Amino acid sequence: MAGKGMHGRAQSGKGNPKPPRRSGPSQQVIPDAVANRMARRIAIGTGIPTVMGMGVFVGSYLLVSRQIFDVPPSATLAASGGCFFLGLLGLSFGVLSASWEEKPGSLFGTEQIGLNISRLRSSLKAMRQDPPNR
Repeated sequence: MAGKGMHGRAQSGKGNPKPPRRSGPSQQVIPDAVANRMARRIAIGTGIPTVMGMGVFVGSYLLVSRQIFDVPPSATLAASGGCFFLGLLGLSFGVLSASWEEKPGSLFGTEQIGLNISRLRSSLKAMRQDPPNR
């Protein structure tokens, strides 16, 4: 076992791996209830428009292949692109409309958007002033 170190394994030339970063009191963590609320809102806000966008392709194909209506490709592209753009807006809405309180808030969460945008801005401002050590 010559040359393999004391434990019988070859030593790697990479050195010691960095220890995992620990969450300190300065790092914020999203509570599970809020994360689940966000995930639900994102799934609905992005899922429905995405399915609609794929449905545009299927519907357009069926209309053209059965010679019911000659759908221009640009119309298919515009309609599906619009649906996928709505999905992108749904992603942002899902994150920004979720309540960070214990209570779930309202169905659509529109009253939380302004509050969450101000929280986001203050968090970004704090990150610019005090960059994390790496």
